Amino acid sequence: MHLTKMAFFWALLAVGTAMAVAEEPPVLPLWPNGAPGFESRKDEPEQAKDYWVKNIHNPSITVFLPPKEKATGAAVLVIPGGGHRELVYNAEGVEPSRFFNSIGVAAFALKYRLARETNSSYRLPQHPQQDAQRAMRLIRSRAEEWGIDSHRLGAIGFSAGGEVVSMIAYDSGDGDPNAADPIDRLNCRPDFQIMIYPGPLGIPEVIPTNAPPAFLLVANDDRGASGNIVKLLRGYRDARVPVEAHIYARGGHAFNMGNRSKLETIKGWPRRMADWMADNELLSPAPPTPGK
Repeated sequence: MHLTKMAFFWALLAVGTAMAVAEEPPVLPLWPNGAPGFESRKDEPEQAKDYWVKNIHNPSITVFLPPKEKATGAAVLVIPGGGHRELVYNAEGVEPSRFFNSIGVAAFALKYRLARETNSSYRLPQHPQQDAQRAMRLIRSRAEEWGIDSHRLGAIGFSAGGEVVSMIAYDSGDGDPNAADPIDRLNCRPDFQIMIYPGPLGIPEVIPTNAPPAFLLVANDDRGASGNIVKLLRGYRDARVPVEAHIYARGGHAFNMGNRSKLETIKGWPRRMADWMADNELLSPAPPTPGK
């Protein structure tokens, strides 16, 4: 009897371990052979401690898909901040991705190369921009596989991650039709953008009239980022492009998804984002085409 119970225990443990492993979201390098020009560094290990990840030489996306019964077809590239010195990966990559999954949105957390890390070989805006562009194209290339509407693929950026969103949001995003890699032929422009206390890099002096619709959010006592949000809001209004902005009285910088804050406004901000997505029909699958 004792042996039977022990066997049953170990069987349960094995099943639980297998399930835990199976639930780990897959990580996909952006380029199979490493980042262009830096292929020799792709096997250098990342460094991670507490809240941050550094030493990223093989940029990647981690794939978070919602349950099939909740999936809306919408998707978002999640770009964490960290001043281009590190990535606040858990609080601004994993946690937002889990939230998006809870409202039926596929999410892809980006690990991009860090231009301000000590002794970095990378440059702004070239290398993070290149990583974000490739990530958007990679997601679109597998849209059917992941149940994604490639015309409802947006990008969200926190702090320096907002700068990376700006680097891909304001031009056509057209790929190279003659590229040897078919992924590089695809468009990389987001269909909508979400900016949470963004940095200033990449924000144009004039917002183009074809800019993606935007959701903007910041605390007023975050003096630098609040000024960036005001600039974006004015630019969007001048361009007559749809925009929604939330400027909370307090909250400071880097409140992430609001979980650590004592302020009700900050704790509840992700719901305002979800409301905006719902109101703009980003969470509503397109009606079927007649005859199909």
